[in-house]
Amino acid sequence: MIHFAGSWRLERPLPSLDTLRATLQRHGALQQLRFDTSRLADWDSGLAAYVAALQRLCEQQGIHCELDGLPAGLRALLALTGGGQRRNAEEGIAGEHVEESRSTFVRRFGLDIIDLFRSTGEIMAFFGEGVIALRRFLHGRARFRRSELWLIIQESGADALPIVGLVSFLVGMILGYIGDQQLAQFGVRIYVADLVGLGTVIQMGALITAIVMAGRTGAAFAAQIGTMQVNEEIDALRTLGISPMEFLVLPRMLALILMTPLLAIYADLLGILGGAFVGTTIGGLTLTAYLIQTQSAIAWNHIAQGLISATVYGAIVAASGCLRGMQCGRSAAAVGQATTSAVVTAIVFITIAAAVLTILFDAVGLS
Repeated sequence: MIHFAGSWRLERPLPSLDTLRATLQRHGALQQLRFDTSRLADWDSGLAAYVAALQRLCEQQGIHCELDGLPAGLRALLALTGGGQRRNAEEGIAGEHVEESRSTFVRRFGLDIIDLFRSTGEIMAFFGEGVIALRRFLHGRARFRRSELWLIIQESGADALPIVGLVSFLVGMILGYIGDQQLAQFGVRIYVADLVGLGTVIQMGALITAIVMAGRTGAAFAAQIGTMQVNEEIDALRTLGISPMEFLVLPRMLALILMTPLLAIYADLLGILGGAFVGTTIGGLTLTAYLIQTQSAIAWNHIAQGLISATVYGAIVAASGCLRGMQCGRSAAAVGQATTSAVVTAIVFITIAAAVLTILFDAVGLS
């Protein structure tokens, strides 16, 4: 048992390890070493460096070093230091160019399915942590910068209006043109307004918004958090006792959950205008007739479906981007891989969520 007492700071002279090494060598049958810090006044990285050197000394002599008696902050710092060294060693091995054996299509397909199920578990666990952080936010105990939340809302909301509006308008034009070609054969071109309006409000507006946000904002989230992982800023937050889930992930999830439904409404309006442009220029309809037909076709339950879907898609995009950023390695190549993986993960789960929500809406009679 080693007893630490008094102040252990770098500005004070710390004991030499030579005396302790000699003591350990005299006790040749020693198997376990424990610590007592009941009389420890204050400490800084000087004590952490001393204990880390003592750990290495124990490893050399085959002695088990029990850390339960140390302060919780010191244990976390030692675990983080050891984890960082292990990660660097693993990445050094993974960074070597090893020639991979050619795999069959069936094997690659099976590995992709396994990765999909693994990603499902990871993203669901991440959602659970996000819900816990959201509960702390509702109770006023979450720690993050409110100014950063408003900045993320601006970047993911107002700054995304041009690209979302352009894509939605063009998709509305495409739907209107295809519908006009088919409905003209029956002389009911007026129902182009129903086709474009219902298709955009129920599903296409939310889907377009979500896919654009996955490629624009979700990738940015993964790159930002991944770069912080490379620079060990996330490790620094954990060392300071700040939860990265609350400080980094929570404001991004809140921003997208709030902004995606609003962007979806904007996309719906631009999509309807795109269809109206085709209906009035090619279909020979008047703008008034087109808008009246659109209004009669769309009900509140259709709008509710689109808003619920957009909210779910926004949460998926935020969770995918933040999750891949938190899982990022310690190199520039790893940041690029995390960014790509965030976009792919978001689009895959958005597609799955769209299918599941469509079935649920039909089951509850909302469609």
